[in-house]
Amino acid sequence: MKSTPPLNLEYLCQNVLVIARLAAREILKIYQSDFAVENKSDNTPLTAADLAADKVIRQELQQLTPEIPVLTEESEIPPYSIRQSWQRYWLVDPLDGTREFIKRNDEFTVNIALIENHRSILGVINAPVLNTDYFAWHGGGAYKKIHKQPVEKIQTRKLKQQQMRVAGSRSHTSDKLKDYLLKIGDPELISVGSSLKSCMVAEGAVDLYPRLGPTSEWDTAAAQCIVEEAGGYFKQTDGTSLSYNRKDSLLNPEFLVYGDNEFDWHEFL
Repeated sequence: MKSTPPLNLEYLCQNVLVIARLAAREILKIYQSDFAVENKSDNTPLTAADLAADKVIRQELQQLTPEIPVLTEESEIPPYSIRQSWQRYWLVDPLDGTREFIKRNDEFTVNIALIENHRSILGVINAPVLNTDYFAWHGGGAYKKIHKQPVEKIQTRKLKQQQMRVAGSRSHTSDKLKDYLLKIGDPELISVGSSLKSCMVAEGAVDLYPRLGPTSEWDTAAAQCIVEEAGGYFKQTDGTSLSYNRKDSLLNPEFLVYGDNEFDWHEFL
């Protein structure tokens, strides 16, 4: 397998930030209208905003890096026999949190990641209504930018057990999660949608985001780079790192996202 030339990740990240904002603009146009909702074959919801954002992102990424394949939630997924030869590819969720979009609670994001050799090496997350970006690239640190405010470098926080805070899904709660939270000490649970849960770990707003239910690779890839560059951890329940494009299915195993590894989050699973 021939090696791929190194990339200027900071340059790419700045360009992807612009692309994510272009997609956000398309999403907001539809968010402010009377949009319709369809159901996909897997019974997940789909709106015109998902498709509009997908179109913009695919076009712009193909212009930016024509040599790098683009895999998005809304595009046709090539069979693994093709994908397994990809050393590098873009992995995109054009609208993460479609259920939150439909409920109009503002907690949805645009997620764009660059995967190289099964690892997320660049991540950009834009929250359109919040006008906020989170972004990171391998070796470059993690950052947050709120509209018209200066860029802020972010990092995870050390755990103070008496104030343990956990981000949980607004649309997906389970008895399994409730049981786990009781075991780790009945922390304060903050319910939030989309990849914003992982971003809260990255910026030190919460200590943990446990995902004890299904997700897909495009849901986590951008967030994983941001969390890891902020000093945090994105681990499967067996303690190994989440990785990408290793099998036919694009479903993730269950995982934990946390900022401080001195506490054994896995012990209570």
